[in-house]
Amino acid sequence: MKKINVLLIGSGGREHALAWKLSQSPLLQQLYIASGNAGTCETGTNVDISVNDFEGIRQLVRDKNIELVVVGPEDPLVKGLHDFFLADKQLHAVPFIGPQKAGAALEGSKDFAKQFMQRHGIPTAAYQTFTKETLTQGCVFLRKLKAPFVLKADGLAAGKGVAICKTIEEAENELSEMLTFEKFGTASAKVVIEEFLDGIELSAFAITDGRDYIIFPEAKDYKRIGEDDTGPNTGGMGAVSPVPFANKEFLQKVEERIIKPTILGLQKDQIPYQGFLFFGLMNVDGNPYLIEYNVRLGDPETEAIMPRIKSDVLEIFLAVAEGRLSEIEFETDSRTAACIMLVSGGYPGKYEKGKLIHGLDMVTESLVFHAGTILNEGKVYSSGGRVVAITALADSLEQALKLANGSASSISFENVYYRKDIGNDLTSNNQ
Repeated sequence: MKKINVLLIGSGGREHALAWKLSQSPLLQQLYIASGNAGTCETGTNVDISVNDFEGIRQLVRDKNIELVVVGPEDPLVKGLHDFFLADKQLHAVPFIGPQKAGAALEGSKDFAKQFMQRHGIPTAAYQTFTKETLTQGCVFLRKLKAPFVLKADGLAAGKGVAICKTIEEAENELSEMLTFEKFGTASAKVVIEEFLDGIELSAFAITDGRDYIIFPEAKDYKRIGEDDTGPNTGGMGAVSPVPFANKEFLQKVEERIIKPTILGLQKDQIPYQGFLFFGLMNVDGNPYLIEYNVRLGDPETEAIMPRIKSDVLEIFLAVAEGRLSEIEFETDSRTAACIMLVSGGYPGKYEKGKLIHGLDMVTESLVFHAGTILNEGKVYSSGGRVVAITALADSLEQALKLANGSASSISFENVYYRKDIGNDLTSNNQ
């Protein structure tokens, strides 16, 4: 059995969960993480290279004889890291998990994604796209819709480029802020206005070699900072998997109406695709609608779904790279995973970094995935808004939540905050 050297690109909770899972593979020789965090260094070797330092990544791949590259975040994919590899004489044959720029546009441009959905008959909300020059027409379109109103920056905005406005005045102001005053910089040079879909959100995930695909466990994440889903959006405050309301019949609809047409659509449009697909879904009266694509796994959903995957993910990644995904037998754990994110006080607004984290070694009943952490002289400090994700596995959602909350309470740092109501809306008492 040949063992290989792997490079994982990224530094968040998603990457720690991927690194944790990759490190369990008998196919792994050495794992390098660029740039990683205080948790990933327990699974491999952190290398201080930015995700967008293409030349630095190129040099690392050559120096360390890297035989597989796995990309965690969206930014380097949208900027064309895979294309950079393909154009390089020494890198073009290195197996790579993550789409080329053409495929990454599914996340890099909301307008491109919506056109793709329409073209391939994938159920989604009605929409139109506007620019600074067509601001007036945008306001006219808003007045044709019913409140609330959904406005999305076209480009990447770190998960924060979406506004749901309750009144027409608020929506018109937001549209002006985005387009005229560049609220999200170049990301909001175009704005997609959508009809509001009334339902409950969840996320589905697949990995594809461009022809075949494997569907990973689904998850539901919690975006808002405050309990009972109040306050501003964040990158994600927690997640649970599986999702109780996503029964076999519903997930069958997701596959038939959304996942299959997406893979076939990529083939029809001659867009090569090797990597993850994230489907942001809305369950509207038992029918799935696609809200958005991501071209990578979600965060914190990855911290909930990776512990539920029994199969060797490195074996899966190699099958993707070699176009033989149909050969893989995929196995998942039937237990429930609950993930709770501990964040810095003030997040998603201004927050302080460099806070000493206590109690990580006290956690025995859950997994600890580092998100925004740094190691300094053997001690772990906060280095981001989302700091640590706690994931517990149990036979029921109630049990998993109890374990995760118990573990979360044993970790402390100055101004730590986490939601204590993650998953409560899905427990049997609230269904």
